[in-house]
Amino acid sequence: MAKRDYYEVLGVGRDASEGEIKASYRKQALKYHPDRNPDNSEAEARFKECSEAYEVLSDPQKKSQYDRFGHSALEGNFGSGGFQWSDFTHATDFEDVFGDFFGSIFGGGGGRRRQRGPSGPPRGRDLKIAVSLTLEEIARGVEKKISLTRQQPCSTCDGSGAAQGSKRKACDTCGGMGQVQQVSRSFFGQSVTVAACPTCSGEGQIVTDPCRDCRGEGTVRESAAISVKIPPGVAAGNYVPLRGQGDAGQRGGAAGDCLVFIEEQEHEHFVRDGNDILYRLPVSVSQAALGDDVEVPTLLGKVRMKVPEGTQSGRMFRLGGKGIPDVEGRGVGDQLVEVAVWTPTRLSAQERGLFDELERLHQDRVKSEGKSFFERMREVFRD
Repeated sequence: MAKRDYYEVLGVGRDASEGEIKASYRKQALKYHPDRNPDNSEAEARFKECSEAYEVLSDPQKKSQYDRFGHSALEGNFGSGGFQWSDFTHATDFEDVFGDFFGSIFGGGGGRRRQRGPSGPPRGRDLKIAVSLTLEEIARGVEKKISLTRQQPCSTCDGSGAAQGSKRKACDTCGGMGQVQQVSRSFFGQSVTVAACPTCSGEGQIVTDPCRDCRGEGTVRESAAISVKIPPGVAAGNYVPLRGQGDAGQRGGAAGDCLVFIEEQEHEHFVRDGNDILYRLPVSVSQAALGDDVEVPTLLGKVRMKVPEGTQSGRMFRLGGKGIPDVEGRGVGDQLVEVAVWTPTRLSAQERGLFDELERLHQDRVKSEGKSFFERMREVFRD
């Protein structure tokens, strides 16, 4: 499949400045980043495509070759397998582009780093865990205890991966640098690329006498209990990042994060609509006709509400500020109370007699008011 023009991929002109190219890459990369598009192979391909375009257009030498000869000028740069992440040489730019992206609305800036340096042990894996909350917990905010199983530093070797009395040594292949240079030749000359050392996987050091308990990995799988504070107003799909609470990195590498995803439990009485709460209030025929002062449950306790005389079934009342706080601190939602007039069943003889009497008293009135109601409806539909 033919590659798209790199300028087209980033949406810039051929005379675009370095700053314009970087800004466009940031926009495209954030849009298609795998963390924002989980299990989306098309978005992942677009993310890799725009990163490849940025790798070329942000490098003056590669850009010049591409402007003159097109994609064929770069075949030797990316090897026979095409562009790989080891070809992405702008680690500083990558950190700058994504430094504030990783993390949710709860995590603030300074997100996690996916690119590891030229040497050093690998970072631990991120963990994902779900926590189920009631609407009451969502309205107030809550602290939850979470049990999980994760990779933790081996206590026998203190996470080094080396047996007691032994040490890790510099890799003979890369001389402790964690990287090796690869030279390739093409019609346009010789090019040198840097890749992770295949012997030490970029760590720069190797374990000659591995720890028996962790088999040289530096981590063992153990159970742990952690605490997470969940602010008010969260919704299903939000997550709270716990930095450094994921799997420990192998052989002393930095720990990954634990991402706590929010799930909402279905409520017996309330339905959530954004930050508002919907509640159906059953009232008797006499309460609706005569009016009443009733007790209404809310997420934060019971309150009194006046049902006016002559209230019709379906009428909606608003209890201001009785909903769910906005997660970003922009006010509090309301509780909407819909009146549902309860019609009795299995009437006793006395009840039936009373309703028969009411029917005789109201018959003419119902006809009159019903007629005027339907006339109003006809006018509405006629308009």
